[in-house]
Amino acid sequence: MTPLTVAFCTYNRADRLPGLVAALRQQRAPLPFDLLAVDNASTDATRAVLDALAAEPGAALRVVTESEQGIVPARNRALAESLDRDWLVFIDDDELPAPGWLAAACDGFTREAADCVGGHIEIDYGTAARPRWLDDEIAAFLGRLDHGPQAFWIESDRTPLWSGNTGYAMRIFREAPALRFDARYNRAGTGVGGGEDAMMFRSLLARGARMRYRPDMRIYHGVDPWKLRRAYFLRLHYQAGLRAGRYALPDYPRTCFGMPPFLLGQAARQFGHAAALHLGGRPGALRQAMNAAHALGCAVGYRRRA
Repeated sequence: MTPLTVAFCTYNRADRLPGLVAALRQQRAPLPFDLLAVDNASTDATRAVLDALAAEPGAALRVVTESEQGIVPARNRALAESLDRDWLVFIDDDELPAPGWLAAACDGFTREAADCVGGHIEIDYGTAARPRWLDDEIAAFLGRLDHGPQAFWIESDRTPLWSGNTGYAMRIFREAPALRFDARYNRAGTGVGGGEDAMMFRSLLARGARMRYRPDMRIYHGVDPWKLRRAYFLRLHYQAGLRAGRYALPDYPRTCFGMPPFLLGQAARQFGHAAALHLGGRPGALRQAMNAAHALGCAVGYRRRA
């Protein structure tokens, strides 16, 4: 039995799959590995491309179809398909691994005995120019992750790992059948938001899992041009606020039209501050507006929890 599977979930990105599979097959690792593609009911040529790639030489490629739409059903299908493996490593269909990526993950699992290993994510802007307003803090919301040049054990949620570049010891999921990606934080199709990886990270942290950051486990995340607009970051934070308000906030004794008044006030103040920064040509306007969108989303999400 192959001890290690590298999985990617994909939806309507047929054009990116040959490059991804080729890059994965070029990885050198001390453990035998195969590839698993979870086609999330794509409507383009994804299945035909995957079937053709499965027939090519190199690491074996298994292809399954998950008909329930969304990243959560797709990731959970990958877990189900890999329960008999020792380890599972995720990469996304809009990413490419750097040389040594899989070897670093294997080292984390075998030599360091980590339960979960994740690494550096760099943004690949492709042919699009990086906007001048897109600093590293905001780029983190595109998936950029850089915790520095040294490997370390993760002890708090201040240094998270994202599932687009994370591997798991599968015994964790065999021993805890209820531990899966949280369907409440699903992102379907071309929607924005999600948060299922953050929830999994926090669940593992709460369980005391041995979690390791490896800077040499490096990938490049390709960003769609439509995400390089300020409106995307506002939508992203509003959606995150909706989920937080609906599922994470405590019950508050005082509400107005079903919403906590302090959240509405917070959103209004932050939007006002963002407007003042923008009109004054000062930095930080977008970040303030993102905070305001999150607060507004929390209030609306709280109202929807009934």
